[in-house]
Amino acid sequence: MPTADLSLSGKVAIVTGASRGIGRSIALGLAEHGADVALAARKPEGLEEAAGAIAKLGRRAIVVPTNVRRIDELQALVDRTQAELGRVDFLVNNAATNPSFGAIQDMDERAFDMIMNTNVKSVHFLSNFARAAMLRHGQGGAIVNVSSIGGFRASDVIGGYSVTKAAVIMLTQVQAKTWGADRIRVNCIAPGLIRTEFARALWEDERIARGTIAESALRRIGEPDEMAGAVVYLCSPAASFVTGQTLVLDGGRLL
Repeated sequence: MPTADLSLSGKVAIVTGASRGIGRSIALGLAEHGADVALAARKPEGLEEAAGAIAKLGRRAIVVPTNVRRIDELQALVDRTQAELGRVDFLVNNAATNPSFGAIQDMDERAFDMIMNTNVKSVHFLSNFARAAMLRHGQGGAIVNVSSIGGFRASDVIGGYSVTKAAVIMLTQVQAKTWGADRIRVNCIAPGLIRTEFARALWEDERIARGTIAESALRRIGEPDEMAGAVVYLCSPAASFVTGQTLVLDGGRLL
């Protein structure tokens, strides 16, 4: 076995929010290293394109339209992955929303419930379902939750999002502490400002973009493909002694 083994051959991953941006890049990165992938998102259009790209890499991919706010659809995602791809080894909880841009006191109940259910509740329940699937084959597994540097730094314009991402960081630690005996490692990545459609309102805002670049050691914002390598590492045997950690991918913004 290589000293630093990044191979994922023979493994099966579930990636939520996989139709574009960070999720799509992560799904392709896992496939490039040998994993078959179940692609989940609310709308199937982008998933079909991602599945085609994975097929060109010689790996299997299935498209599972999933609303992560529906618990029954989360269970169905895991069940279909097992039925069609044979097992579940990795889960990447990437799906997220941010329905409110502005002061925290202006977030109404509907927006609050939507962001909590999407960004926190779904991570809890889908992780539980994936854990049960991993226990069936008895070889352990890895879960990677996608947080944000917003989980470390308060925001006056996306405060609700920051609250949920801080919760994801702690949920990661609790899952890791509880499930280590099951040989299931749970880690987290915390991207900074990444050039995705999801974050367009931030990086297209000249004031916000300029401030972010000035604060970053690398003097730029990130690209979606730069997130994939960290997830491949955290799923791979190279990270076999790593659990409960949050890897900040922000170009040095929090330094």
